[in-house]
Amino acid sequence: MGTMGKTVRDESTASAYWAAVNTFCSLRDVHVVADAPVGCYNLVGVAVMDYTDAIPYLENFTPTSLTEKEISSSGSAETVRDTLEKLSRIDKQLILVSSAESEMIGSDHESMLEMRFPGVSFFPSDSLGQNEWLGRDRALKWLFERFDDGRPAEIEKGTVSIIGPTYGCFNSPSDLAEIKRIITGCGAHIRHVYPFESDLGDISRLKNSEIIVVLYREFGSALASALNRPLLYAPFGLEETRKFIMDIGELIGNTQKATRFLQEEKAGTLKPVWDLWRGPQAEWFPTVSFGVAAGKSYVHGIEKFLAEEMGMQCLFSHETAITDNTLLRNEIQEKQPQFLFGRMTDKIYLAELDAKTRFIPAGFPGPVVRRALGTPFMGHSGAVYLLQEIVNALYDMLFNFLPIQKRNLTEDKPHARMAWSQEAEALLNEMVQKAPFISQISYGRELKKRAETLARNAGQETVMPQLLRNMS
Repeated sequence: MGTMGKTVRDESTASAYWAAVNTFCSLRDVHVVADAPVGCYNLVGVAVMDYTDAIPYLENFTPTSLTEKEISSSGSAETVRDTLEKLSRIDKQLILVSSAESEMIGSDHESMLEMRFPGVSFFPSDSLGQNEWLGRDRALKWLFERFDDGRPAEIEKGTVSIIGPTYGCFNSPSDLAEIKRIITGCGAHIRHVYPFESDLGDISRLKNSEIIVVLYREFGSALASALNRPLLYAPFGLEETRKFIMDIGELIGNTQKATRFLQEEKAGTLKPVWDLWRGPQAEWFPTVSFGVAAGKSYVHGIEKFLAEEMGMQCLFSHETAITDNTLLRNEIQEKQPQFLFGRMTDKIYLAELDAKTRFIPAGFPGPVVRRALGTPFMGHSGAVYLLQEIVNALYDMLFNFLPIQKRNLTEDKPHARMAWSQEAEALLNEMVQKAPFISQISYGRELKKRAETLARNAGQETVMPQLLRNMS
């Protein structure tokens, strides 16, 4: 799409309209009315937006279904009134949300709602001006400003509330389950998970929690700051999680329980990490290269754990909300890491290059299901899962080295040995060096075989450097 003369390649961040829908529809006692065109609601309504079933069918969602008539001439006030009249008997809080289309024709329903539907709240999504992360942050704070009861906080000792899980967040069920496990292991009680496991009324009670944990660095901080409670972010890796556990223990006044839980974690949950670290596969870790293209939380967490704690090589890391995908595509081509944590966009870039990089989903959009609880990236369980996935992939690469005798229905005749010029051999070695260390042998063997086949088919007796340049 084009913005102010600048071309944006492969936009992967949704608008603030989708952010509002994904946030408000997460609340059990809210019904969202979208002032949006015919068909527009289907995207989030049937989980097409992120190419995944992470978003279920939203039963608490109704569109006004704007047509060309409303957009080009009459405006959307009449169709909004008709839609709200039909929903007047629903025993839920109605929230009207603007879309890019209704904003473009200047639809502002505040006055009409005050006169005709005083119980309905209007949220101007600023779909044209903000992306989904800014939109979620603003939507969560708006809920507090609109629906807080105004009473002073009554702190419930030992309680923690989590802010962040909404529809459309990659891997949310697993990461949330891990953070819950850690919090309760420290001896704290989880009071609210907002908005995903909450009612609208819970927003007034969030301020009564002793601690607020924000699950994502992308959004949620604005609401957390407004609550004026001690704030922690969900941790990644070993050191962040250790500190998170001890901080929880200190804030709730139970450092003894937190210390005991941390010792149990080291002996139990983290045992696979120690086993892998002490095993022969740990010798590979310094040779492993990776790149990350994901949300702010995952970029921060993956790089911190794999590079700083496990000693692997981070070749690049990009926050997808702000990155230039054209530059990222070029960087993937130039560096071709052994592993790439990313989105469907990045998987396509790898396919364009026929790269040997192993792709690991780490963000939306992407045709991937992340509803099970066993794939966390956060916390101690996330450290185990990430390391397990990488070591298994390394073992899988070693499979290419096995001297397998392939079975062919037609027996190929052996070819005569092909000569190589010195310059071509030097260029071959240079090309192989660019491949991930552990796959260089198999990559070199495949590259050499392809070059000799091309030379033979062209009637050449010697592989020349130009042929290799054409291949690359």
